[in-house]
Amino acid sequence: MKRIALFLLTNLAVILVLGIVLSIVFSVTGMDSRSIGGLLVLATVFGFGGSFISLAMSKWMAKRSTGAVVITSPSNDTERWLLETVTRQAKQAGIKTPEVAIYNAQDMNAFATGMKKNDALVAVSTGLLQQMTRDEAEAVLAHEVSHVANGDMVTLALIQGVVNTFVIFLARVIGGLIDNAMRNNNENSGHGFSYYIIVFILEMVFGVLASTIVMYYSRQREFKADSGSASLVGKNKMIAALQKLQRTSEPQLEGSLMAFGISGKKKRSLFMSHPPLEDRIKALQNSQMM
Repeated sequence: MKRIALFLLTNLAVILVLGIVLSIVFSVTGMDSRSIGGLLVLATVFGFGGSFISLAMSKWMAKRSTGAVVITSPSNDTERWLLETVTRQAKQAGIKTPEVAIYNAQDMNAFATGMKKNDALVAVSTGLLQQMTRDEAEAVLAHEVSHVANGDMVTLALIQGVVNTFVIFLARVIGGLIDNAMRNNNENSGHGFSYYIIVFILEMVFGVLASTIVMYYSRQREFKADSGSASLVGKNKMIAALQKLQRTSEPQLEGSLMAFGISGKKKRSLFMSHPPLEDRIKALQNSQMM
């Protein structure tokens, strides 16, 4: 319930902020919000604005939704090892050391998030630390550090912003055409209630179709992060970590955190954010890395 409430409140705040921005833009420019130009501005503000505000808040949201505790002064050997390992890997990858955190969860998982390469967060679950060997955990950390070094969070936000913009714009343009046709092109009556219903339905349909583009990119970045981990710690360690996941139940992360976790379902799907584990293992086994 805490995660759901936080998600809803955050989204309401984002909508409110973007609504104010749009009001200012239309007031200053005198642009009609129902014109093609006005619709494009609306779609761009909400498409990119929502995506990048979410990215800017991602670290804050991640810490509060998972209860992740950032390690500032290591209190035990595990925390000391975690901090030293991420620090070393970040230096190898050419980035500043991300914040390192632990969150309480039984499943084996980890995620990276943050708006900038040099101001990111890498978090691991207690389940991962308890069930994986240090070699396997080291590979997982390298995978997450590679996501940060590759700038995957920012690039995914850009792609999501483009996709959102097209979904919002096309839904409103097509919705307006359908609504006018249904009402015999009565231009004086403005948009009726049916217009908003049509737009809502179109946004849902276009959104589902467009999500396959985002998920495709996410899957490719997983292969890249696996390769990055292999470069940092050796491919055998990453293969061992993925094989450990194969032998256990699937990790459960939600929303944006899932996009940069280490999970991978066995069933193929256009809507998967991660490739199947067996495909990731095979790609590493066939690579030329040691």
